[in-house]
Amino acid sequence: MLTGIDYFIVIAYIIGILILGYYFKRFVNTSEDYFLGGRSLPFWAIGMSIVVSDIGALDFVGVSGQAYRYGISVGNFDWIGSVPAMLLAAFIFIPYFWRGGMYTIPEYLGRRYNSSVRTIASLTWIIFFAVDLGVLFWASAVLLNVLMGWPIWMSIMITAGVVGLYTYFGGITAVVMTDVVQMVIMFVGGLTLTFLGLHAVGGFDVLVDKITTMGPEYRSHFDLIQSSDTKTPFPWTGILFGLTFVMANAYMIGNQSIVQRCLTAKNEWHAKASMVFASGLKMLIPILVLFPGLMAIIIHPGLEDGDQSLPMMIKSILPPGLIGLVFAAFFAGLMSSVDSILNSTATLFTKDIYEPFIKKGASDVHYLKVGKLTTLVLLIIGVATSPISSKFPGIYVAVQTFLSFFQGPLFAILLLGIFWKRTTQWGGLSGIIIGIGFATVLNLFKGEFFTIEDPFLYVSWWSFLVGFIVTVTVSLITPRHSDLKLEGLVYKRFGKKDK
Repeated sequence: MLTGIDYFIVIAYIIGILILGYYFKRFVNTSEDYFLGGRSLPFWAIGMSIVVSDIGALDFVGVSGQAYRYGISVGNFDWIGSVPAMLLAAFIFIPYFWRGGMYTIPEYLGRRYNSSVRTIASLTWIIFFAVDLGVLFWASAVLLNVLMGWPIWMSIMITAGVVGLYTYFGGITAVVMTDVVQMVIMFVGGLTLTFLGLHAVGGFDVLVDKITTMGPEYRSHFDLIQSSDTKTPFPWTGILFGLTFVMANAYMIGNQSIVQRCLTAKNEWHAKASMVFASGLKMLIPILVLFPGLMAIIIHPGLEDGDQSLPMMIKSILPPGLIGLVFAAFFAGLMSSVDSILNSTATLFTKDIYEPFIKKGASDVHYLKVGKLTTLVLLIIGVATSPISSKFPGIYVAVQTFLSFFQGPLFAILLLGIFWKRTTQWGGLSGIIIGIGFATVLNLFKGEFFTIEDPFLYVSWWSFLVGFIVTVTVSLITPRHSDLKLEGLVYKRFGKKDK
């Protein structure tokens, strides 16, 4: 349990974040301020925000839990599954979105294809983010329950209340700037826990020797590449095709919460530089998120829930004072993920659903109010759906499974839309509908199609392939778009325009 000094540090952190978030209320006067920070933010703040929002509860709690179960192969989601895709996004995709003055990824898809594609893509992301909020709230509950003994629902409400307040008032500027503070705290706390944990087990070599000799289920814990017949969710075939080719690119290029940050940049250079800077920071993340889970195998063997490995390590390894610091660090990670989803989903609903279909031509003040109201509604939905996460074998698996329903097909039409001018509106519409339907079938009947328990990587790959093939096939038999419609939306044509 936390001591008095630990409580002081945690409470001081929460109050400080609330004050900082509320401070940025003064900069929110328009809907563009709320959703895009007035397009005035610097690359270093955006880059830090990208990383910290991506490595929140999912990494610190979920990846530590996966490392406890399966070993270091889960680190591929940061090394192989993030950095190359982030560089591709920086130099190819981000310039399109930024120059086009986009608010959302579905907005681009609507311009490239039609309003139906835009609506489907937006609703898909909204549904995912709403469920993902529940996952993150559950992660906070696991952390607070183990460390402080607080009931699950009390823990969820605390997280929702704190993050909801500063996100509601300060918009994305508050989200980004609080993320900067949260990232610094997370790195300090994460490195502290890793260093002290390694010292407690006797060093890295001892860690490897002890784990690999604990039994056959642990012999591959330090294999970065798993065989294709592994029972873990990370076979090399899934890593190569499902992760490297599909999920990584889909997440870093087509994820609203990631790309929206780049769109807040003061100019195109800062937009691209933010993603490059973030890719460098991302290389360090596995050091922070894997080791707590690995060290917990020795210090806390036999945990029924691997997601408890991180909070148990904090509780058992750190002295008073440092517990509060590290707890604040990982609570910061949870908060950074939640605030990102809240603002991004509010943007998607307001710009892609409400403005075009519910109330066109309203005042900017009206849309600002809608965005803030959406933030509050999302908090309620996230709290209500949080128990769903308890039905999955781990938080990480829950999120990746949800993503596998739609990320593959969405990435297929995004990729074809930018790089192949022959892609038509009917091709894109068919690809996204059939691709998502195919992914749904694979997930619902996974026992019939796959030998591993959680085949989300394979689902992503095959649904991408189906979406890609359907889009190409239908596009070839339907009328092509005019050159005027494609202006600024297709890679070669966009490049010619700039030259």
